[in-house]
Amino acid sequence: MKKEAIVLLSGGIDSTTCLALAVEKYGAEKVFALSVYYGQKHVKEMQAAEKVARYYGVLRQEINLAGVYHWSDCPLLAHSDKPIKHETYAEQLKELGGTGTVTTYVPFRNGLLLSYSAAIAISVGTSAIYYGAHADDAAGRAYPDCTPEFVKAMDTAIYEGSGLICHLYAPLLDLNKAGVVKEGLQLGAPYALTWSCYEGGDIPCGVCGTCRDRAAAFAANGVPDPAREA
Repeated sequence: MKKEAIVLLSGGIDSTTCLALAVEKYGAEKVFALSVYYGQKHVKEMQAAEKVARYYGVLRQEINLAGVYHWSDCPLLAHSDKPIKHETYAEQLKELGGTGTVTTYVPFRNGLLLSYSAAIAISVGTSAIYYGAHADDAAGRAYPDCTPEFVKAMDTAIYEGSGLICHLYAPLLDLNKAGVVKEGLQLGAPYALTWSCYEGGDIPCGVCGTCRDRAAAFAANGVPDPAREA
């Protein structure tokens, strides 16, 4: 299998936008999508990732790394009894004094997923790994594995560790959520197929942090959320 790019595809807006960018640059036949189950409370995002991959006609692999988080009590995980906060990330950061990790941060998740991606990249000669970190996630170090510092360090590690073969790309890093949606709309990303809600019900809850930020991003672009209309 020879692919030009690996895209971490969760099934949400950010990773779908990354996939759209990679497909535009390399073509669907040259892109490989990787989706990871890490013990989430639901599989809605994984199902969405499959739909998005089929839409683009890209090869996709789904893996299970849930065992890594046996000791974590992050409320996103199925074995956790902690409630998911129904606040925006900005509100949560304000409670933390402007800086600090939010409760929905899964410990070093992106580091884990990117390391796994790098192993695949080296095996198949892929030169690029894409993931959807963006400015809102990095703000206040809410998600420390989305910061520019983290991206730079992981890129160096992946490049050196791959024998100078592969680089890490975070093409959305300078964009806020509204900017990500704007980029995706211009690319024709299939947002109607995506899933963002942490609660995993039949329909998005509309009140968790990611639902609130998603709604605000579409509103900022003056368009309805197509997933709500589907």
